[in-house]
Amino acid sequence: MKEINKTAVIGAGSWGTALAKLLADKGEQVMLWGHDPAHMDAIRRDRENRKYLPGAALPDTLQPVDDIACVSGCECVVMVVPSHGFRQVFVSLIPHLQAGTLLVSAVKGIEIGSRQTMNQIMETELAQAGREDSMITGVLTGPSFADEVAVGQPTAVTIGFADIEAAKTVQQLFSTPFFRGYTSTDVVGLEISAAMKNVIAIAAGISDGLGYGLNTRAALITRGLAEITRLGVKLGAHPLTFSGLGGLGDLVLTCTGSLSRNRTVGLKLGEGRTLEQALAEMTMVAEGVKTTKSCYNLAKTVKVEMPILEQAYRILYEGKDCRTAVQELYQRSLKEEVAGSIVP
Repeated sequence: MKEINKTAVIGAGSWGTALAKLLADKGEQVMLWGHDPAHMDAIRRDRENRKYLPGAALPDTLQPVDDIACVSGCECVVMVVPSHGFRQVFVSLIPHLQAGTLLVSAVKGIEIGSRQTMNQIMETELAQAGREDSMITGVLTGPSFADEVAVGQPTAVTIGFADIEAAKTVQQLFSTPFFRGYTSTDVVGLEISAAMKNVIAIAAGISDGLGYGLNTRAALITRGLAEITRLGVKLGAHPLTFSGLGGLGDLVLTCTGSLSRNRTVGLKLGEGRTLEQALAEMTMVAEGVKTTKSCYNLAKTVKVEMPILEQAYRILYEGKDCRTAVQELYQRSLKEEVAGSIVP
């Protein structure tokens, strides 16, 4: 198993800070990179990320930096930047990576233009740089609100690498008495789940905002999982991945938790706000808004039927009335449940 002596977490939002704090609390040498020098200066001064993770004291073993060259000499680099800026940041750090570095995406999204997952972006850009044979890429995902991880609430996630030994190394790195990692080799299944659950969470929030009850939310979660599974299987994922932590676990959390940014966006839409108004009231990125467009385009490309995704797209990008969208979902032709859940 590879020894990890130095880790860089790229992205100083709430989730990046929580993961860096988790490692630093273990005594690991960790650098937390952010693009805004003023923000990183404030973290260094306050030993706290007051903008994105207030109240969480950061140990001295965590070093806030604004120089991307911080990844030099690191055995593990964890990417935690929004999906729309992921490629640009990743390209900038490639020249500084040492051979054999484990590259972990903890980002839940799909790039709009390319329709690539974050792991696929890393693989593509490493190949462009002629370094694909010297790096190992994977993901960390699952039901994990940053605020709860930061205060030590028991949490379980999945760590996915095609190389199982790499997965075990990252599993060991992040494991604590309250943070438990499971390994998987189904990277694409985990990434599709991670991206799409945010879309379904927006739909669940819309339902709650419209005043619909728990029956409706449960139906959206269950049928949303069916859509996620169909898309994932079409792209080569294992069906059982979607019943695990990175699938059902993360979906339930994001669709029901009050800390969910994506559910909050949906809630505001259901209550009558426009998308612009809803986003203006947010202080952090809700990945599901952009992911709705990228997943919609991806589903059309691979010809997978995803009615909840389609209605979410119509609401977000075409201004469709939320209540009309729900009514149309229920007026579709009747289906068989099991066959319709998995078969593309």
